[in-house]
Amino acid sequence: MSQDSRDRFKVRIHEALGDTELRQNFRGAMDFLTGKRAAMFPDADALEKLRTQGASIRKRALAKLPDLLEQLENRCTSQGIRVHWAETADEANRIILGIAQQRKARLMVKGKSMVSEEIDLNHFMALQGIRCLESDMGEYIVQLAEETPSHIIMPAIHKNTAQIARLFHERIPATDYTEDVDALIGIGRKVLRENFASADIGLSGVNFAIAETGTLCLVENEGNGRMCTTVPPVHIALTGIEKVIEKLDDLPPLLTLLTRSATGQAITTYVNMISAPRQPGEKDGPEEVHLILLDNGRSGMFADAELKETLACIRCGACMNHCPVYTRIGGHAYGSTYPGPIGQVLMPRLNGLDKDGNLADACSLNGACGEACPVKIPLPDLIRRVRTDRLAPRTTSTRTQSWLEKQLWRAWLYLYQHPPAYRKLTWLGARTQALIPKRLGLWTKTRSVPLPAAETLHEQMRQHQLRRRESRSE
Repeated sequence: MSQDSRDRFKVRIHEALGDTELRQNFRGAMDFLTGKRAAMFPDADALEKLRTQGASIRKRALAKLPDLLEQLENRCTSQGIRVHWAETADEANRIILGIAQQRKARLMVKGKSMVSEEIDLNHFMALQGIRCLESDMGEYIVQLAEETPSHIIMPAIHKNTAQIARLFHERIPATDYTEDVDALIGIGRKVLRENFASADIGLSGVNFAIAETGTLCLVENEGNGRMCTTVPPVHIALTGIEKVIEKLDDLPPLLTLLTRSATGQAITTYVNMISAPRQPGEKDGPEEVHLILLDNGRSGMFADAELKETLACIRCGACMNHCPVYTRIGGHAYGSTYPGPIGQVLMPRLNGLDKDGNLADACSLNGACGEACPVKIPLPDLIRRVRTDRLAPRTTSTRTQSWLEKQLWRAWLYLYQHPPAYRKLTWLGARTQALIPKRLGLWTKTRSVPLPAAETLHEQMRQHQLRRRESRSE
């Protein structure tokens, strides 16, 4: 990450930490989401079994990825879906533009698609005179505010009701100020409904693409995804190449993990299964369906045995919901399409270590993301890998340690080999907190000063055991 990028990253973090309203919004939202997820998985053993099954399905799909992509293309093509391959974000944008120009399109309505955010589609199309309107309510709110999504599942999670009420009042003509949630939803729906019928193209993402049947699966709660994929005469489905799965039987376990991990629901309101454009005699559906399979750095990750595991992600957002850092700073502080733990691994591979490598520093390595991931992606290990790769160019075999560094490591080794000395040092540290400097070089540039506990763990355990003995004797 360049010095300029690092500086902007630090500025965004400090601004987020200083925004009391933002922190309250995220604290409440994350507590709510993690609570709902926990309620949906009351049996820890059952959850672990389901996670193992989900991880196995995704691992199998990735092991066969090239073959499954060819199978998906052949099956979709035979059913009338036009398949396009895009190696880069620019190529994907130009494919979509070509389709739009063939239809002389001026309005595109979009269902939720993080990949379209990844390629900056809205901005690109606007430069070509084509308007893109987000139809997911959260995405619509973010678009109205001229912002980017702060969460991959709930784009406007950083805003509270009052903020949305002010936004609608200021940006939507003839809209009275109201904080009634149902009224606000009604206002948004009214605007969107007027555009569905007149849209030339509907664009959506893809949650899972099933190679066996050539089926595109989309899950949603608002019905806007179904409107985008059936009302306009053209439907464009945009997805990363990693979203393919092998069989239809693989879908139910993944849907169970996705919906319960993302929003704490047993199942979403709508599960859309698209296998072809409108057929003769059918009353609705698009005349054309296009599937765009985007690489944009994914094949490079696929070629790396360790980073390949990142492609198993089902975009549920659970790693963000359980991340204490994300909870405190929110998604915009990362300045990237994909924030949080998954973004810390994915973005450096999509945009390069120089640009986004420092995102991995926004992590305390507490491990919560790895424990929350429904398909067992080892995110803590992968974040450490990003940190190692970022430092690799500056680390050579000729590097020598300073005298002070050698002595410090020798002292550390001695302490760990001699428990009495270790216990004495921790006892002393617990009683000399006030003497610790408030600045500790590079450590305190992004972290608080680490203060020893008032009592060592050994002391606390001895007191605990003493209390247990006393309670038994009573």
